[in-house]
Amino acid sequence: MLRTTAFAFASVCAFAGTAWADNHGSMSGEMDIVDTAVANGNFTTLVAAVEAAGLVDTLKGEGSFTVFAPTDAAFAALPEGTVEALLEDTEALTGILTYHVVPGAVMAGDLSEGMMAETVNGQEVTFTLESGPQVNGANITMTDIEASNGVIHVIDAVLMPE
Repeated sequence: MLRTTAFAFASVCAFAGTAWADNHGSMSGEMDIVDTAVANGNFTTLVAAVEAAGLVDTLKGEGSFTVFAPTDAAFAALPEGTVEALLEDTEALTGILTYHVVPGAVMAGDLSEGMMAETVNGQEVTFTLESGPQVNGANITMTDIEASNGVIHVIDAVLMPE
C-alpha cells in the first residue's frame, strides 16, 4: 500500500476543499462515491464507464476508497474513438477504471513527494508535488471531496495502466 509516512504539506492544502465548486458541498460526505460524482455533473463519462464495467455496486459499497476521478474534459482529450472502444471492451475498461482507485482513504495531506500507492488493479501510481499535486503526471485539480465510503480527488487526465 502506501510506502511512505504521511505528512501535511501546504501546497496541496491550498487546493484542498470538501465542497464542489458548483455548490454541492452541502452533500459532501453524505453520499457514496458514485452518487457524489453523479451529483457534480462533470463526471458523466466516468459514471457511464463505471456502469459499463459493472463497478457501480463496488463503488457504492463499503469502503474506504480513494478515487482519482477524471473529468469529462479529461476523457474528451483521449484520441478519437478511445472512449467508445473502451465501453465495448469491459476487461480493458475495468483495468483502467480500477487503476484510478486506491483502497483506503488517502487525503491530500497524506501525500508526499515520490510516494507510491498500489491501485485496485494491482499496479502502482506515483505522486509528485513539485509542480503542484500530481498522480502519474495528471494534475490533481481538486482534493479531499469526501463521500460516505471514501474520498474523490479530481484529475485532469485519464490514467492508463502499463
